[in-house]
Amino acid sequence: MLLPSPIHEISFRGKSIFVKRDDLIDPFVSGNKWRKLKYILQDAADKNKKHIVTFGGAYSNHLLATAAITAKKHLKATAFVRGEEVSNPMLALCKLFGMQLHFVDRESYKNKKALFEQHYSNDSNAYFVDEGGASKEAVVGCEEIIDELQESFDHIFCAAGTGTTATGLLKGINKHQMQTQLHVVPVLKGGDFMRDEMAIYESNFSKLHLHIDYHFGGYAKTTPELIAFIKDFTSSTGILLDPIYTGKMCYAIFDLMERGIIKKDAKILMLHTGGIFGILGKIDQFS
Repeated sequence: MLLPSPIHEISFRGKSIFVKRDDLIDPFVSGNKWRKLKYILQDAADKNKKHIVTFGGAYSNHLLATAAITAKKHLKATAFVRGEEVSNPMLALCKLFGMQLHFVDRESYKNKKALFEQHYSNDSNAYFVDEGGASKEAVVGCEEIIDELQESFDHIFCAAGTGTTATGLLKGINKHQMQTQLHVVPVLKGGDFMRDEMAIYESNFSKLHLHIDYHFGGYAKTTPELIAFIKDFTSSTGILLDPIYTGKMCYAIFDLMERGIIKKDAKILMLHTGGIFGILGKIDQFS
């Protein structure tokens, strides 16, 4: 594991920002996936649980990360996959790492605790891990990103699905009494709900800014404009973005600077949360 993850300064379209390269932590357990799973697996070990049961979609980076880290730690892993049975490179990698997959219809998938109880209530080794690793342990792991910073920044940006990573960052900023502003870019429509999710673990929102208009149509949705931006950024910087999370966040940063909402000379840190294998589900759009 490459920890603490390095910070690289990059220049793009005449503007400079810093990138915390959590994508370099591990090839498969990268970015916020490692941060979230770190204390989840520690809790499982403390409870002597050796069977990790989790949830995700057909192109879930969380499933791949869980499959890889459980293989490394000699644990059994099972995943409930949302939707009809499919085959794709992401799920093939999960199976290669030894993860067992159960495909379930979308309605049943909504009640994850019920699925867990239905199938594994008699398995004393089974340990429930929510979709994306959302949990108090995951928040603690993501808070450590702020602990690693050796210099100050005016703004920190992160992409968000459930808000777990964002909550950890906000807790870290508040704990260290930093003046840094946290900018969270929800990647799905109606991202305002994230405040309620974050409020479960953190009440001080004075440094929080939610940018809810960069979802490009919703979760896993893209536009030609977003794809063109990712192509330009990756070919100009050598840093690969995915169109589900990091591409949308990075687009937001440069758009906000271009519009003057963020000062162009501000010191900006972009958190690269990894998950680059998510690009496989959209790879035909880049050809």
